[in-house]
Amino acid sequence: MRHSITGKITAIMISIVAGTILLCWFINSTLLESYYIEHKQKTLLETFEMVDEESAGGSTDGDQFLIQLEKQCANSNVSLMIIRADRSVILSTVADEEHFLMQFLNLIFYTNDKNTQVLKNTPQYMVEKTKDSRLESDYLVLWGSLQDGNMILMRTAVESIKESVEIANRFLMYVGVASVIFCAVIIYVVTRRITNPILHLADISRRMTNLDFDAKFQSRGKNEVDLLGEHMNQLSETLEKTISELKSANNELKMDIERKTEIDEMRKEFISNVSHELKTPIALIQGYSEGLRECINDDAESRDFYCEVIMDEADKMNQLVKNLLTLNQLESGSEQVVFERFDVMEVIRGVVNATAILREQNGISLEIKGRQPEYVWADEFKTEQVLMNYVSNAIHYASGERKILVSVLPGPETVRIEVFNTGAPIPEEDLSHIWEKFYKVDKARTREYGGNGIGLSIVKAIMDSFHRQCGVSNEDHGVKFWFELDSKSG
Repeated sequence: MRHSITGKITAIMISIVAGTILLCWFINSTLLESYYIEHKQKTLLETFEMVDEESAGGSTDGDQFLIQLEKQCANSNVSLMIIRADRSVILSTVADEEHFLMQFLNLIFYTNDKNTQVLKNTPQYMVEKTKDSRLESDYLVLWGSLQDGNMILMRTAVESIKESVEIANRFLMYVGVASVIFCAVIIYVVTRRITNPILHLADISRRMTNLDFDAKFQSRGKNEVDLLGEHMNQLSETLEKTISELKSANNELKMDIERKTEIDEMRKEFISNVSHELKTPIALIQGYSEGLRECINDDAESRDFYCEVIMDEADKMNQLVKNLLTLNQLESGSEQVVFERFDVMEVIRGVVNATAILREQNGISLEIKGRQPEYVWADEFKTEQVLMNYVSNAIHYASGERKILVSVLPGPETVRIEVFNTGAPIPEEDLSHIWEKFYKVDKARTREYGGNGIGLSIVKAIMDSFHRQCGVSNEDHGVKFWFELDSKSG
């Protein structure tokens, strides 16, 4: 991501580390030399005060004092000489006493030397920075009078501070580069652990904008991000429930608007179709009943045949009435449609299992093609009715290879379910009429398995209640029926 938090935090922390290193480099370059000289001067003064305090007692040759002085001079790299007024040496820590003494005599009598810089001047002592022309080395020197009247001469070497600063800065650069790289890696890893859950939440929110509520945040602790994730899970569940309720309410509103204009027309059509469909079975029942009453055939076999015809026609009438009532409820809008999110593959498997015995009796094979699972928004019970009608028709009309193929094809906003069966095609002039109530393409065959031309009308009414499409087309070696369901809730 171009503007990721990880990149910004990493850049900020690297800038802080790099800035700190640059500040240290600047301080080293500008202040280290002055601090070093100040430290050396302090060392000389501490040594002078220690000797001066001892000389106040009238003696500087005590064993304990000499041990303490030797330790101080060795640790601080200080050379020291105490002399009397006649230049005789009382105490010395240097090997070349003559050269040491001559250097101080030059300092005392030639203080305007360009190689000499006075750092501190008091009535008792003077501190100067000087350069030994013979050794080409810089020194801090202190010379003055002790309380016992003797003179003290002190010197400490000052290493080339500029060279030391360059070395320190070079080392700081190496350490700084390594620190920046190490810091960058550590910060990146740490920030990724922080931002990965945030990115996961962003992905969940993106899926929620597309009304996909399956993604859930897996909490791993109790920090702020985990708390936000739990709240987003609750929001997802609430939104899914609310959208389901809104979908149902919206569908009912649409049905109410259409219901008023269609109800009278449906009643007239219903009465006309029922009268036409019931005419034949009623006539058969009446005729065979009269035959039984008149005892046209007295043998038991004839009476049983007459009874079977009456029962068969009565059963067909009962089935017709049930289908008509279902269709009437759908078309009038009195049948409530409850939209919910479910796996359509589970519904397909249920219908396939329910029709297994009928397929075995007719020697028909069935195949399902589709990914697992495939979620849709619809009324699950009515979707099962549509599938049952399609599969039942496919079983009754399958011929040739006697195969049925149920395909589930997901799209951007809908899922298309297709039911194909091998067999004879539907005549083109009948394709536009098969959804009409009581319309029969092959009346003889429909009568043979007890059909009444209502099944596909029920399918059409259900799909209209879903506000979705259904259709049929002739394919190579067979016929394909299809319908579509919402894959999104909007």
